Amino acid sequence: MDIKIKKKPWYFRYKYYLSGGILFTAFLVYLLILSTGPRKLRIDSAHVQIAEVRNDKFMEYVDVEGLVQPILTIKINTREEGSVEHIIAEEGSLLQKGDTILVLTNPDLLRSIDDQRDDWEKQLITYREKEIEMEQKSLNLQQQTLQTNYELARLKKSFDLDKEEFRMGIKSKAQLEVSADEYGYKQRNAVLQRESLRHDSAVTVIRKNLIINDRLREQKKYERAKERLSNLIVQAPVTGQLSFVKVTPGQQVSSGESIAEIKVLDQYKIHTSLSEYYIDRITTGLPATIHYQGKKYPLRITKVVPEVKERMFDVDLVFTAEMPDNVRVGKSFRVQIELGQPEQATVVARGNFYQHTGGQWIYKLNAAKSKATRVPLTIGRQNPQQYEIAEGLQPGDWVVTTGYDTFGEAEELLLK
Repeated sequence: MDIKIKKKPWYFRYKYYLSGGILFTAFLVYLLILSTGPRKLRIDSAHVQIAEVRNDKFMEYVDVEGLVQPILTIKINTREEGSVEHIIAEEGSLLQKGDTILVLTNPDLLRSIDDQRDDWEKQLITYREKEIEMEQKSLNLQQQTLQTNYELARLKKSFDLDKEEFRMGIKSKAQLEVSADEYGYKQRNAVLQRESLRHDSAVTVIRKNLIINDRLREQKKYERAKERLSNLIVQAPVTGQLSFVKVTPGQQVSSGESIAEIKVLDQYKIHTSLSEYYIDRITTGLPATIHYQGKKYPLRITKVVPEVKERMFDVDLVFTAEMPDNVRVGKSFRVQIELGQPEQATVVARGNFYQHTGGQWIYKLNAAKSKATRVPLTIGRQNPQQYEIAEGLQPGDWVVTTGYDTFGEAEELLLK
C-alpha cells in the first residue's frame, strides 16, 4: 500500500536561500550603518605616540642652530697704490698688532717725496733769508734811532749854551731862534724815529710768527709725505688671525683696495637666522642659552638685523660668562633664545598632529585608552618641546600626537 508523503512547508524547502538572503540583508544594513556613522580606523598603538595633557611650566623660546664666528672681522685696505713686492704673512697665521703682512713698492711716490724734500729745503733757505732781512732792517732802524738820540742830546747842549749866551748878550735873538728851531726839529724827528722803531718791532714779531707758522705747515706737509712711505708697508691693525690675502707678488693694487682680512679671536659670537615670525619679538638684550655636555652657557643678543631675506633675518649673540672649551670658528651649537619668563599653563608635547591639523583638532583617548576620537582644539603659544593648549583639553587628558599622515579622514581610532 502506498504511503502518502506530506509536502514540506515552503520555508523549509527554501531555508538555504532564506538564510543567505538574511545574511546578505544584514551585511547591507551593516554597510549602511558604517556609511552613516563615524569613520573608524584600527591602528597598532605601538606605531603611534600618545601624550598626557599637563598643567606645567611653559616658557616660550626659539631653538635654532647657530654658528661660531669671530667677534670682529676687519678688512685690510691699502692706503697707497703700488705693486706687491713681498708677501710676509701666510694665510691662517696668528698676527700681533703691527706685524707686517706685505710690502708694496711705488717709484712714483718715491720721486714725489724727493721733490717735496727739495722744495722744503729751498723754502727753509728762503725763510732764513727773510729772517736775516728783517733783523738787518731792525738793526738799521736801531742805529738810526741811536744816531738821532745822540744828535738830539748834542743839540740840547748847544741850545742850552745859546740861551746862556743870549742872556749874556753874546748871541742875538735871531741866532737863538735858529738854534731853537733846529733843536725842535730834532726832537720831533727823534719821536718819529722811535715810533718807526716801535712799529717795525711789532711788524717784525708778526712776520716772524707768520714765517714760523709757514715753516711748521710746510714741515708737516713734508712729514706727511714721508709718512706715505710707511703706508707701503701693510701691517696688522689688531691682534688676530689672518684669514686670507687675495693679492699675489707683482700685482698692481690701487689705494683703498681690500687685500686681506683679519679675524679677532679674543672673543666669539654666535650667528644665527630666525623666521620672520619672530621679528617683532626679538630685540637686543634678550637672554639665550647653549646646553653643551651637561652644562649651560648664557648668551645675550647684541645685534638684530631687521632686513628680511627669504623670510629669515639675522641675529648675533655673545657669551656673557664662561664659554665652552672647544669653541672654534665655524662650529655649530643649538641655541635657545628666551622670549619670556616661565608661566603655568596647560601644555602637551609636540607632535606631527599640528602640521596635519593646523592645530584645529586632535584625537583624544577614552579612559581605557582603547579608542581615540576627534575633538576640536585651540593652540596658543609654542616652543620646540611643547604646545600651549588654549581650549579643548584639560590636564589629565591623553591624546595621540603622531601618525596623523596615515589616519586619513578617520573620525575614530581603535587602538589594539
